[in-house]
Amino acid sequence: MFSNGDVYLGYFKGTLPHIKGKYTWSDGTVYEGDWETGKMTGKGNIIWPSQAKYDGEFSGGYLHGFGTYIGSDGSVYKGSWKMNFQHGIGRKQYPNSDVYDGCWKEGVRDGSGTYAWNNGDRYLGNWKKGKMSGRGVMKWFNGDLFDGFWSKGFRHGTGFYRFSDGSYYFGTWTKGLKDGPGTLYPAGSMRRSKHNLEGLERKRKKQLSHVSKETEESVKTKRGVSDKFSSRFLRRSITLSHKSTPLGDGGHSNSARENLSHERSCDISNSIHDRQTEWTDDMKVVYEREYIQGVLMKERVRNMSTLSRKGDYRFKFGKEVRSYSCMDIFDGQRSNYLILDLQLGIRYTVGKIAPVPMREIRSCDFGEQARIRMYFPSKGSKLTPPHQSMDFYWKDYCPMVFRKLRELFKLDAAEYMMSICGGDGLRELSSPGKSGSFFYISHDDKFVIKTLKPYELKVLLKMLPHYYDHVRAHDNTLITKFFGMHSIGLGHRKKVHFVVTGNIFCTELRIHRRYDLKGSTHGRFTHKDDIDESTTLKDLDLTYEFYMDRSLRESLVSQLSLDIAFLESLQIIDYSLLLGLHFRAPEHLKSLLEPSDSLNNHERTNETSVDGVISEGKFLIPPKGLLLVTHEPTSVSTIPGPHIRGSTLKAYSIGGKEADLLLPGTGRLRVQLGVNMPAQASHKLTQDETDTSEVELFEVYDVILYLGIIDVLQEYNLEKKLESTFKSLKYDPMSISAAEPKIYSKRFLSLIERIFLLHP
Repeated sequence: MFSNGDVYLGYFKGTLPHIKGKYTWSDGTVYEGDWETGKMTGKGNIIWPSQAKYDGEFSGGYLHGFGTYIGSDGSVYKGSWKMNFQHGIGRKQYPNSDVYDGCWKEGVRDGSGTYAWNNGDRYLGNWKKGKMSGRGVMKWFNGDLFDGFWSKGFRHGTGFYRFSDGSYYFGTWTKGLKDGPGTLYPAGSMRRSKHNLEGLERKRKKQLSHVSKETEESVKTKRGVSDKFSSRFLRRSITLSHKSTPLGDGGHSNSARENLSHERSCDISNSIHDRQTEWTDDMKVVYEREYIQGVLMKERVRNMSTLSRKGDYRFKFGKEVRSYSCMDIFDGQRSNYLILDLQLGIRYTVGKIAPVPMREIRSCDFGEQARIRMYFPSKGSKLTPPHQSMDFYWKDYCPMVFRKLRELFKLDAAEYMMSICGGDGLRELSSPGKSGSFFYISHDDKFVIKTLKPYELKVLLKMLPHYYDHVRAHDNTLITKFFGMHSIGLGHRKKVHFVVTGNIFCTELRIHRRYDLKGSTHGRFTHKDDIDESTTLKDLDLTYEFYMDRSLRESLVSQLSLDIAFLESLQIIDYSLLLGLHFRAPEHLKSLLEPSDSLNNHERTNETSVDGVISEGKFLIPPKGLLLVTHEPTSVSTIPGPHIRGSTLKAYSIGGKEADLLLPGTGRLRVQLGVNMPAQASHKLTQDETDTSEVELFEVYDVILYLGIIDVLQEYNLEKKLESTFKSLKYDPMSISAAEPKIYSKRFLSLIERIFLLHP
């Protein structure tokens, strides 16, 4: 018996409990089991005053190893522990009879696992910090199923939703709501081809086996779990259906919201279908739709007979990006080393010049001879680390200039290296143009890395002194932000040149439309069948005019005029305005998607009442407008755009004061030139939309604009002069892209003034 009232009965080593014994604390906690020099180590069981119990392995006084914990609330966990935390593989049954079977990390669900709700909902997939995140499959008790990507417990990204009636929706989601383009296949339409249906099932099973394989691999990598327990976990995980709902995040509300959205969408579809008197009941149709935060904005009805077999199942998860893919670069050889070489080189270069004191840029810092050259053998050297790639040569052009540019754009060197060279790596993007260049994007979406052709490298080196002066003189320039220029070579093989730029579309908001606008018209359109969420559209595809606040428009047009004049002075053509649109669904329409009092209360109606106005299947109510508020940097936290300098823009509508954009569910966004710029998009009816099979549900939209000038490395050289002369003989000289710099800049500025208008 100790002086503090604790009691121990068992073996000792000196004055410390050792080997085996029973220890009773003064508060009523009791442990009986193995000891090692005064620490609970080995196997034992402990009972707390709350009647919670643990029976299993200990180490150094901690729950550590494999064991079973029964909580005072009736929950039961059986699995791996680490330092008193559930960590590794384990199965937990909650007080309400929910069951989670899978991976844990420091006490929360993290990794691959299966969650079964007591009402029959089930989920199989990936978790992060206790929430469904990553790829996963959810099946609700009513028969609905979702297979796709999740984030923080909500559907987020690409996926498909199968309704219990047999209809399918392929599309994208944001925070649990449909957001972006998608296709609805009504019940029965997927049975049009037995071959296609079987192909879909094979694809689904392959995806599920991939998830199960990931689970199996994660199980094999965990330690301290018996083979018997691992086998039982695997059998349960693989055989359970693909299912789930977010714990504590309104998962059942999500299901209700999805079903309610589906029902109301069907009302609109039915009203459209009724107007197509020339159709027969035997003809199968699909609905190509576009949603904004759960609100249906546009619909196009298509006959199944016009869709190819490839078109029926052209949906591919993660079509925008392919992580760590190979490229045919070095004489046709497949190489997956390029990303690693790039990361090693940037890490070396930035680290090498970081200690050098800052100084003014000199003329000798420019030009092809201003470079750092280094050899990276795979086995390593005194200056370079060993690596898994092949031997390569690295060049970093004008390092002092680009370091100064990164400083001007308020970019920290450590942040720059972590974004590009961090463990999450780079993702490959498909090229949006005809240049044949390869594009990579950093894992945090802040930087885009593009391969350069040799002549583009020379143009950038030639224009760099002028570009540097222009950036210093104009804080808010909208010309591409350059952060570094590099080359990689493998011995006698050809070199690959890269440039690192800022990503114009780095935002937490979904970019619903992307446009590459030049001001020319010849060939500047995209076939409808080729359009998906990742498609960058062209001039003739733009069917909107944007009405802006007076001060915001003046600032935009003024800076674009300065940038265009700068490019004209350097004889640059073929540049584009990259424009991204984030549409905002009106709040009073989003309220229609709130879950009803009963999960099963989804009555179909042919009329919907909104703010006292009745519309028959088509919403005619204009948006309320985006809310601009006075910028308060000292008292309110705002979210700035990446790599943006200068002061917040002033808005005429709030008395000429600096403005923030207030978005429900997002917070305050700092309004800057080219970033977070609010506008109203007025839709212009196109020839295709005169066909009643395509319906635009709004004429005016609230939008947030993201824009910048890209592709600024094409000089008006002899080749372009010949191209301009030849094409002018066949087409209207004003419609072709290859035009003399003065004509090109004048036409480009005319485009800007034509699409960005003053708010009435």
